[in-house]
Formats: sequence, C-alpha cells, structure tokens
Amino acid sequence: MLKFLAIVGVIAFIGVAGILIYAATLPKEFSVSRSVAINAPPEKIFPLINDLKRFNEWNPFAKQDPTMVITYDGPQSGKGAAYSWDSKGKAGKGSSGITDASPPSRVNLRLDFGALQK
Repeated sequence: MLKFLAIVGVIAFIGVAGILIYAATLPKEFSVSRSVAINAPPEKIFPLINDLKRFNEWNPFAKQDPTMVITYDGPQSGKGAAYSWDSKGKAGKGSSGITDASPPSRVNLRLDFGALQK
C-alpha cells in the first residue's frame, strides 16, 4: 500500500511540475478582439465611438456604477483620445484610449482594467 501511495505521489508531482513548466512558457500578456455588425451606415456610428465623451453617453458600463468618476485626456476624438475611470463601486479603476482610427469604418481601442472591486 505504501508503495502504491508513493507511485501516486510521484505521478501527481510530475503532473503538477509539468503544468507549472507549461504555464511558465505562456506569454504574460494577451489580446482579445471582437467585432459586431451594426445595421446602420458607418458615417452614423463612427462619431459615437470615435468621440469618447459621446461613447460614454451610451456605454452601458459607464452607466452601471453611479460612483464612477471619468477623467478625459488628450484630444476629444480620434487617435490619442483617452479616458480613465475610478469608482468606489463595482467598476473599479481602469482606462481606455483610441490607438488608431480610420474614418468612417474603424476605431481601435486599448482597454486596461485596474483592480476590480467585489
């Protein structure tokens, strides 16, 4: 019985070590990309995303927490426009900024979440 437990222990140790070695080889950063088709002309939608103040007028995440304070930085719209938020509620802290914009069809955003509160 002791021999059986020793074998199981060694197999478990090798399994855990293998998982940790594999995890150490993974990148420290990752990217998530999403797209949505909206049934409207790009000229109508683009200003609602490219201008971050207008973006936060309809953004459901910006409305979910009444304690959220939003601070804007850089130009009002286009590449370099950014905002950050801080909240005592469930939104936590974070920031978002436009990294690239090609009117009227594409806006690339960077989104960084700070500490989320429970």
